[in-house]
Amino acid sequence: MSRRSIVYLDGFNFYYGAVRGTRHKWLNLESVFRRLRPDDDLQAIYYFTAPVIGPKRPRQECYLRALSTLPTVRIILGKFKIKEVRCRVVGCSYPGSRFFDAPEEKRTDVNIALQMLDDVHHHRTDRIVLVSGDSDLVPALEMVKVESPHTELIVYVPSRHPVRGAAIELRTAADKNKTFPLRLLEVCQFPAEVPDGRGGVIRKPAGW
Repeated sequence: MSRRSIVYLDGFNFYYGAVRGTRHKWLNLESVFRRLRPDDDLQAIYYFTAPVIGPKRPRQECYLRALSTLPTVRIILGKFKIKEVRCRVVGCSYPGSRFFDAPEEKRTDVNIALQMLDDVHHHRTDRIVLVSGDSDLVPALEMVKVESPHTELIVYVPSRHPVRGAAIELRTAADKNKTFPLRLLEVCQFPAEVPDGRGGVIRKPAGW
């Protein structure tokens, strides 16, 4: 029998590690993970992200609407918080304030950790598939191992760069680890128009 699997996708880590700068942002996550884990009994794909601030938000909202048409995908939102940071550029001659506002993503790590622990506590899965390179998730994996030692932990690190892709702590905390195969991005795109289930369509954002 196929083992039950749940995927936990760290949205911004995945975007900056694998998708940013490509033409493959219109990504069908269900297609990705059915190709990536063809022998698994895929129970759910949790997509953790936060509503962005600024002009990219309509495109993100459009993408989230497309993802919501997929039966296995569950979208879990955190939030962005504006914080004041200091410019640390050496030799900068800007005469104004050295402080500026910058958005900081909040809650994603906690949301992933809580969802994983809740799923193993309620015996919903035999295998956790985590897509992230964030070492902040190491304690969550370690706790899963304590609470459910028979649950298999697999990490896919999304990265186009060797330094970012090292993720040694996270890889070490898992039973198995791999680098996310970037070839799947091109072959797992939504069509340009996605039926919304209510008689309308969701159109791929211009420029994607």
